Amino acid sequence: MTQNPRQPAIEKLPTGISGFDLIANGGIPAGRTTLVSGTAGSAKTVFAAQFLAEGIRKYGEPGVFVTFEEPPSDIRRNMESLGWDIPAWESEGRWAFVDASPQPGEEVLFAGNYDLGALLARIENAVRRIGAKRLSMDSLGAIFTQFADSAVVRRELFRVVSALKRMGVTAIMTGERTQEYGDIARYGVEEFVADNVIILRNVLEDEKRRRTIEILKFRGTSHQKGEFPFTIMSGEGMVVIPLSAIELKQRSSDIRVTSGNPELDRMCGGGFFRDSILLVSGATGTGKTLMTTEFMAGGVNRGERCLLFAFEESREQLFRNATGWGVDFEQMERDGLLRVVCEYPETAGLEDHLIAMKKLIQEFRPNRVAVDSLSALERVSTIRGFREFVISLTSFIKHQEIAGLFTATTPSLMGGESVTETHISTLTDSIILLRYVEMFGEMRRGLTVLKMRGSMHDKDIREFTIDNRGMHIGRPFRQVTGILSGNPIHIAPGEIDRMNQLFNDDEQQS
Repeated sequence: MTQNPRQPAIEKLPTGISGFDLIANGGIPAGRTTLVSGTAGSAKTVFAAQFLAEGIRKYGEPGVFVTFEEPPSDIRRNMESLGWDIPAWESEGRWAFVDASPQPGEEVLFAGNYDLGALLARIENAVRRIGAKRLSMDSLGAIFTQFADSAVVRRELFRVVSALKRMGVTAIMTGERTQEYGDIARYGVEEFVADNVIILRNVLEDEKRRRTIEILKFRGTSHQKGEFPFTIMSGEGMVVIPLSAIELKQRSSDIRVTSGNPELDRMCGGGFFRDSILLVSGATGTGKTLMTTEFMAGGVNRGERCLLFAFEESREQLFRNATGWGVDFEQMERDGLLRVVCEYPETAGLEDHLIAMKKLIQEFRPNRVAVDSLSALERVSTIRGFREFVISLTSFIKHQEIAGLFTATTPSLMGGESVTETHISTLTDSIILLRYVEMFGEMRRGLTVLKMRGSMHDKDIREFTIDNRGMHIGRPFRQVTGILSGNPIHIAPGEIDRMNQLFNDDEQQS
């Protein structure tokens, strides 16, 4: 009995869309048709146009754009803001439009009166004329409103898909859906006819919009599962954030860097590790921004390049505060060793902030990065989106082998049950807690190193003070318990002796 020869693997065509080819495991299946479905405003047209634009820019592959809704003049104008010079590509014979958009005063035809064969002939002529390798159709809903019967829609869609395969192009077809979670497409047949299905979502959650992309199916080949956030960037287009592509392969160094405070360095066993992420958590006014300032100053004093992202205070306020602690941020910037970026979180979505931060880190190439504060960024995102942001940013910083410091504000003045409201403490390598301690009607400040991966550290809760020379860490608190839980209780010396005696008795018995 003869055995069937093994079928060759399906070839993937890279889309060139930033981040998408990672979740698509190399791109979309070549020579096939992919349905991109989404609600209004989910970026279907951007995806379709960018598929052609990146093909021209990165791979030298001409493309045809078939439009059923917007006239070509609108598409040229809309895509210009993304940095795509479509008119230039048209004049060079690398981009061609097939305009099937409705004309003013044009009579709408239905059912058998609509000539789909003439349209396919126009598409094939454009493909052959420029030697197109890629094709985008935007959108199916506009053409299939001509047919009242879903069976006719399915038949005609098969006709379109078969014709595109014969032309030898890799095609994107956009389709509408009426809700973010539910039917894949409007007519209920598109996803069964297309070889591949991609879903774009623009979900409103907690009064915040969040765009995601999901590959529902790729026939005969693999892809990453689940939803992935994306954003639209001016001058770039769609940028997908592929969290599943993050790998735990970053190198770990035993080289120490200073915190900027000699006593804190001693508490941490000699300083922070060079490629670690430090979280400073505390209530408002406990000294988080001061620790950030000393962290920056400690790096600059050793000739390191430092980058500070501030999301709560203005540039003038940060510089004034630093001067009050004896740190000259202006001189550090003039020396080219410090860059300070101040923005309100509400100026952009969290995905936009992440991409901008990564780009600036790659351009400036700092030795250490600080973010003050993460809590401010929580305001513009859902809990899930915020955790994805932190995962992506921490992974990126650690892969660059630079030291990172994040600050976070605790929900209550005296502390709380969690280090942060969104429980991101497990994503960091080291944690320093700053707490208020009430003693006999007086508010004092306490500091402890809660966690430091890979290193011994001081376990005491130490009192610290702040003056015009910065932070001064003093002696441990004694005769006080419950500081970290936010409920400090004074213990009499006799009670402490009794507890110590209990532990001594246990050791003698063992």
